[in-house]
Amino acid sequence: MPSTTSLFLVPTPIGNLEDITYRAVKILQQVDVILAEDTRTTGQLLKHLGISKPLQSHHAFNEHQTLTGLVKRMQHGEVMALVSDAGTPAISDPGFLLVRACLQNGVKVECLPGPTAFVPALVNSGLPNDRFVFEGFLPQKKGRHTRLTQLAEEERTMIFYESPHRLVKSLGQLAEYFGPERPASVSRELTKLFEETVHGTLQELSAYFSAKTVKGEIVIVVGGKPDRKDK
Repeated sequence: MPSTTSLFLVPTPIGNLEDITYRAVKILQQVDVILAEDTRTTGQLLKHLGISKPLQSHHAFNEHQTLTGLVKRMQHGEVMALVSDAGTPAISDPGFLLVRACLQNGVKVECLPGPTAFVPALVNSGLPNDRFVFEGFLPQKKGRHTRLTQLAEEERTMIFYESPHRLVKSLGQLAEYFGPERPASVSRELTKLFEETVHGTLQELSAYFSAKTVKGEIVIVVGGKPDRKDK
């Protein structure tokens, strides 16, 4: 096993650029190349930080084809950083396949701590956070009914990512499968100027967001199925 790290997973701010860590900046300054989900987005961040490094595109549509080549380059001494557009790589973003391939081939990987949207959303929700399940994005079509049916029995707090244009539909479906009175919260624009977290039942949240235009990334937090003794 190599004694030095060849691949660093570097979390980037989910909104407020001041959330990047000193260590993340140091790593980005030192690596040979930065693998980016969107080179334009990462390029803007690097410009803000005053960092000039080669960028290579690494996203969901090309990661299968580039894995072997990237691993070989790291085996021959290149040190790389992987970043997503926002937050921690591999959390509902590309990264898992590359990490797995590196580990299978003896390439040392290190993930830095840093921003991720679901943690502040969970804490802000006021729902139990000692035990929770992160679901990310629900299936859009195939498998959605099955997954929601399964999750209706989940007793832990549940966390979902959603896009603005699907928020109201998803809240309606969650109310249908979990019950309209299930407690929940919706967080959007986390760490940004118009950050908002709204609490209520799934029915109340559906009505609230049906009446307004929603922008930004969305995190939905839903309470688990109540214990019979809690009813």
